[in-house]
Amino acid sequence: MASDDMEAKYPNRPRNHSATLPFHELITLFFVPLQQNKHKPKGPVLNRKKIGPHAQSTSVNDIRNSIIDRFIDKWKKQVGPDIYPAFRLIMPDKDRDRAMYGLKEMSLGKLIVRMLKITKESDDAKSLTNWKYGNKATMAGDFAGRCYEVIKQRPFKSDFGKLTVGDVNEMLDELSAAQREEHQLPIMERFYKQMNPEELLWLIRMILRQMKIGATEKTILERWHTDADTLFNVSSSLRRVCWELHDDKIKLSDDQSGLTLMQCFQPQLAAFQMRSMEKMVEKMKLSEEDPVFWIEEKLDGERMQLHMVEDDTKPGGKRFGFWSRKAKDYAYLYGNNFEDPNGALTRYLKGAFHEGVRNIILDGEMMTWDPSEGTYVPFGHLKTAALNEQKNQYANGTRPFLVVFDCLYLNDKPLTGYPLRSRREALEKSLINVEKRIEKHTYTEACTAAEIEPILRKCVEDSTEGLVLKNPRSIYQLNTRNDDWMKVKPEYMTEFGDNLDCIVIGGYYGTGKRGGMLSSFLCGLKPSANQLLQEDFTPTTCLSFFKVGGGISAGDYQEIRHLTDGKWIPWNVKNPPSEIKLGGGTARQYERPDMWIKAEESIVFEVKAASVHYTDQFAFGSTLRFPRFKRIRKDKDFHSALSVDEFKLLNERAKEERAEKQFQIDDARRKKRSTKRTKREMVVAGQDEQVHAFAGPKTSIFDDMTFFVLSEQLKPRTSKADLEAMIKANGGRIVQTERDGKTIVISDRNVVKAAAIKKTGQRLVIRPKWLYDCIRQAEADIGHDQYILPYEPNHILSGPDDQIRKLERSLDRFNDSYTRDVTVAELMVLLDSMNGDDLDIESGSESLIEIRQLLEAS
Repeated sequence: MASDDMEAKYPNRPRNHSATLPFHELITLFFVPLQQNKHKPKGPVLNRKKIGPHAQSTSVNDIRNSIIDRFIDKWKKQVGPDIYPAFRLIMPDKDRDRAMYGLKEMSLGKLIVRMLKITKESDDAKSLTNWKYGNKATMAGDFAGRCYEVIKQRPFKSDFGKLTVGDVNEMLDELSAAQREEHQLPIMERFYKQMNPEELLWLIRMILRQMKIGATEKTILERWHTDADTLFNVSSSLRRVCWELHDDKIKLSDDQSGLTLMQCFQPQLAAFQMRSMEKMVEKMKLSEEDPVFWIEEKLDGERMQLHMVEDDTKPGGKRFGFWSRKAKDYAYLYGNNFEDPNGALTRYLKGAFHEGVRNIILDGEMMTWDPSEGTYVPFGHLKTAALNEQKNQYANGTRPFLVVFDCLYLNDKPLTGYPLRSRREALEKSLINVEKRIEKHTYTEACTAAEIEPILRKCVEDSTEGLVLKNPRSIYQLNTRNDDWMKVKPEYMTEFGDNLDCIVIGGYYGTGKRGGMLSSFLCGLKPSANQLLQEDFTPTTCLSFFKVGGGISAGDYQEIRHLTDGKWIPWNVKNPPSEIKLGGGTARQYERPDMWIKAEESIVFEVKAASVHYTDQFAFGSTLRFPRFKRIRKDKDFHSALSVDEFKLLNERAKEERAEKQFQIDDARRKKRSTKRTKREMVVAGQDEQVHAFAGPKTSIFDDMTFFVLSEQLKPRTSKADLEAMIKANGGRIVQTERDGKTIVISDRNVVKAAAIKKTGQRLVIRPKWLYDCIRQAEADIGHDQYILPYEPNHILSGPDDQIRKLERSLDRFNDSYTRDVTVAELMVLLDSMNGDDLDIESGSESLIEIRQLLEAS
């Protein structure tokens, strides 16, 4: 903003009486003490009675507040009441008045290499390029720290420079305006010649907007003024906070502490989920009078607030504003009036508001919609979609789509103090859906935790973000995460019956606390049988599948380092290893790791995940959604890790179990109103989960026999637990392994374990139908000797072909068993396969019809 404009807009802004403090004092009096306090070991608080009533507090919080207070007091005394120049450097990520520098670690590293005039091939230059990599340096993973290590070996100045806080701000303004490297380099060289290495360390952190000094903006603002955090929440303006609240005697009025049209606010955020759905529902504060909470789909877009005001100077008489959660102004992209030629959204909003809506503030999520596919596009494509819409509104390509879930201001009245239910009513009465341009978000009313799971499972199937639970009685609280809104992500759902055991094939260096170490890992799948027939696949080739870093503890990292020490190899982009297949092939190398490891020398991770979704980023063609590390499988190696074929079987089983779960949920919902709630019996681990109808042996047909049940029976539907109970009721014993060759393996589906047994080609897997046939025949033979029925081909799920062929000897040419009675249904099938000659009757058709009628009547 030009100085004349600033004077006009802020005529009463505070004026400093002296020059700003030296830049190095900001470091020595503020940054360094706060960092030292941040890393101060936390011990038990001393009993004040023992050390006296006037003893100085030693708590980390009190020391932090004291450091901030001392700096503010010094500034006020030596500089004046305008602390905005200092706060811009202390909280650079909150400064909305300075444009982005367009510099990330890689580009800034190249600038510093040129600034220091060192060759790109030197160790120091490579150190900046590979700043995440671990080495003997203490600041691995901290880019600014790595820069400090390089600069201190060739400093232009060893003592602190003479630049002031004001000088640094002016030069940073120049740097933000210089968007090209050739214009940025001279400014960086001026910094280098006027600062020592420690000053440059903090300057680089400011440019990257990554301070991490051990004090949040809330803490710093509240030490400046009691109302500072409140004003920042409703305005997102650091300058406004500093200039309007420069005196402790100034207090915000009710109007000033509320939302203001065309002033970006800090939105309310959803709290993180708890492990128990029941506990989350408790936080919704249900009552007998109002036992309802809301369930919304969590959207995978960019949080966006829309402001609309009356403005006769604009076409259509309305002016719009759009701001992101980080307070970035997006009116240039989505438009500021109905006829804005650059408006990728506003040109479609002429009919979006009910008549009588003069001004409004909406809270929502800006999504990317693909009309050709009829679906949302994953996060990351939004700006591209908006720019495409600006260029050609008739192209029918991806487009921005605002999904609105809250109304916070309507016709000059702030609504944040009203309950969500009332705000939703205001939204319904003010906003009209414009299909796939702007729409009201839908929600589901629920009363119990049990109602969350089926909706969450639907999210998993659709590969969406998850859910948000909301308390409809809650007010809107700016810049807070509280229990009135709670995220429910499916990462803790066990969608696959078994966890996945995958081989580690790559590693990625971390940043910050995980700097200098491999903090996340690339896992892969062994190739399928068909892939092994291809020339470029070997038994030790792996296809990249997913990255995982969540859930790994410090102890796990230590164990991983111990097990893989000396086995990691740096990834060579120009000559990638043939053993590892990445998405995009050797040309693109998507998700390429920093280091790789040979599969036969690697370790196996057990992970769980919510679902699978298609992607070209990994060689397998799909990846896991929300993968989470569980443990290292020391009992497994490359040979027993998951393959492509095994995962496909596992994924199919997950889909079937999902469908079965949905069936059970729907069935339970139908019975819900007519059944009373019963107390669950306490279960001892390892015992039956529930008491079944089979109270004791009905026959002794399965005496001295052991069974390993892998799945339920599909038709008629009988659960695995009921099959096991039926076996016990007829004298059999249940085990959970098939190692004993005499154990009978039962399964009606080709689950992973059944598929593994099939792969060995050594034993039969028997369908549950055989159990029923044995019991039915034993009951029919009461009073006679009981015997176990021989297997028939239709009793077999899988097994060696030669054994299955031998089983045909127990059947006649019509597949009628020699050893058991057939059921009516089986007899009708047999009749369908016969003709009159087979039955030795003259008028075969009429006789067959009569026989069938008799059977159907029975």
